[in-house]
Amino acid sequence: MDIYLIRHTRVATAAGICYGRSDVEVAATYTEDEAAVRARLAPVLAAGPVVAYASPLRRCRQLAEALVPEGLTLDDRLMEYNFGQWELQPWDVLPATELDPWMADFVRVPAPGGETFQGLQDRATEFLTEVLAAAEPNATLIIVSHSAVIRSLLCHCLGLPLSNAFRLDIDYGSITKVRYRHGQFNVAYTNA
Repeated sequence: MDIYLIRHTRVATAAGICYGRSDVEVAATYTEDEAAVRARLAPVLAAGPVVAYASPLRRCRQLAEALVPEGLTLDDRLMEYNFGQWELQPWDVLPATELDPWMADFVRVPAPGGETFQGLQDRATEFLTEVLAAAEPNATLIIVSHSAVIRSLLCHCLGLPLSNAFRLDIDYGSITKVRYRHGQFNVAYTNA
């Protein structure tokens, strides 16, 4: 089974703003960004039926609906990291007394009023395990989500410590192909 993890396109927030669970708008470049993702994914879409899932946040939902207009399933477990009280705040104004402990151990320390990165991975892997158990063996899965969700799933699939998640580059509009065969995961490629 081939799994395509697709990050949403660029967003209309200013640089340096902490956004995660917030439902921000796509950038003015969305039409071009979506066309670029579609062009890279065209062989997969043309090859036959796909099963598609997406985060319900508009930046993912909009792209997923454009790529796979029929049969899309939205799942809250694919939503981005919940930064709690930090949502939509500039990173450079966050209090060091809150930010420093989180930066030192983002896996287990939540953002104030938010979630831990381990919690995010738990919900994302629960989703993936459930989908894989129900999918046809030769199905092609398309999952449109967010950078933290994709990073956490890749750490799970590759057996990497979650603390290494941010060593993985997951750009806007990137496509990462994961092969799942005989209970084993293998990253086939990343297409930025």
